[in-house]
Amino acid sequence: MPATLLDDATRTVLDRLFTAAAQEGPSLLALRDRFSGEIDVSLAATVAEAAAEIYMPVAPEVGRLLYLLTRARGAALVVEFGTSFGISTIHLAAAVRDNGGGRVITTELAATKAAAARANLAEAGLADLVDLRVGDALETLRDLPGPIDLLLLDGWNQLYLPLLRVLEPHLAPGALVVADDVTLFAQETHGYLEYVHDPANGYLGLPVPIDDGLDLAIRL
Repeated sequence: MPATLLDDATRTVLDRLFTAAAQEGPSLLALRDRFSGEIDVSLAATVAEAAAEIYMPVAPEVGRLLYLLTRARGAALVVEFGTSFGISTIHLAAAVRDNGGGRVITTELAATKAAAARANLAEAGLADLVDLRVGDALETLRDLPGPIDLLLLDGWNQLYLPLLRVLEPHLAPGALVVADDVTLFAQETHGYLEYVHDPANGYLGLPVPIDDGLDLAIRL
């Protein structure tokens, strides 16, 4: 069976989104400089508003890797922190469909981005596989229907470790945890990387040097 990722509808949406996202480099760097370092959770709405028009996407090669990891894991339940306009969500949902079905639960703080992501998922023909929740991820991701096979952390890096700790009881043995932008936001991700690279915490982690830095960990 051909990969859903290569379907005409999926490719059309992804090509359009990647083309639009390629124009935003300076805006993303300005956003990083404005909100660098540790941020208080109370500022989340302010940050989300400032980033409302910025795609902040995974790179095409990262999207392809997410698809491959989800397929290889045979993931039935995927959880994503940071939907944005839905580029990574489309890759994850395509893989879940090709695994025979399942669910992608994703969350986005900015309502405007969530609405755009829903439209993009519908255009790609993948909306039926996705539960998109709007709000604070520390709250929206507490109610899950089963063990997590793959977790993608692709929102604000300062929240990676707090969110991982909330979700740990839901991680299946052998679950994959993927963290994006760990080089671009190195300072903000330091505590998270220290945690998942210490086997005493129940993970084995490895940096993957592509795009803005990826980290891959497995739940032992």
